[in-house]
Amino acid sequence: MEIITKKRDLQQKVLSIKSGGKKVGFVPTMGFLHEGHLELVRKAKSENDAVVMSIFVNPLQFGPNEDFEAYPRNEKRDTQLAETEGVDVLFIPSPAEMYGSGMSIRMGVASRTDVLCGKSRPGHFDGVVTVLSKLFHIVMPDRAYFGLKDAQQVAVVDLLIRDLDFPVELVPVDTIREEDGLAKSSRNVYLSEQERAQAPMIFRSLEEAKRAILDGERDASAIALKLERKLKETGGVIDYVEITSYPELKPLARLEGKLLIAVAVKFSKARLIDNMIVDIRD
Repeated sequence: MEIITKKRDLQQKVLSIKSGGKKVGFVPTMGFLHEGHLELVRKAKSENDAVVMSIFVNPLQFGPNEDFEAYPRNEKRDTQLAETEGVDVLFIPSPAEMYGSGMSIRMGVASRTDVLCGKSRPGHFDGVVTVLSKLFHIVMPDRAYFGLKDAQQVAVVDLLIRDLDFPVELVPVDTIREEDGLAKSSRNVYLSEQERAQAPMIFRSLEEAKRAILDGERDASAIALKLERKLKETGGVIDYVEITSYPELKPLARLEGKLLIAVAVKFSKARLIDNMIVDIRD
């Protein structure tokens, strides 16, 4: 595995790989890797000749009340995991390398951001599309891999690729879970022992909601109420419960088509998100 820290060096490396007609898969991350990230790598390796992973904690994604410095980091462990999984090129730039003295061009997202996590994090997805635009230009991937645990991010990346005509195929990958159903996340380390025991109720609540929909319930408010009652058993504070179309993320009163059931629950030191996609057309 080759570790690269400079944009120009990475561009030259990728051009040399692609000059032989090889396909490049890209896994962008903010590090502190877990099984979910590694599953993205495995999927990318199965579909491409070479895999590039980036590790970059993007300051533009953090709001004024979010602590950029406190975001968990472990570059040594991340490097070992990436190499073990067979990543070919690991890109670890500094903020100065990515943004220089600052960005003179601002990017903004006009839809799919006023719901779910985007509602309480204004500007977050502007930072996401900015860094991904830069990374797509630098890496020039054929395919880019994102986990569906953050289904809103996948929906926004879908817009980015479509609206700006990036020649990149978006590959969403299903959420990786612990044996008890809890979605794997770098934030799980902040759960207390008791919170960790109760957190799997998030997944069980989503399963119950999906079952009710597949059994014929079409009233979104009834499903949301069922979710809220079940989520209270986690002991956390419910941040949101939303049911929208997917990937458009439009609120629905009566359920139809492809849906996203999404929730967020706040614990003492961690805010966990999870979701389930249900296609009634199936």
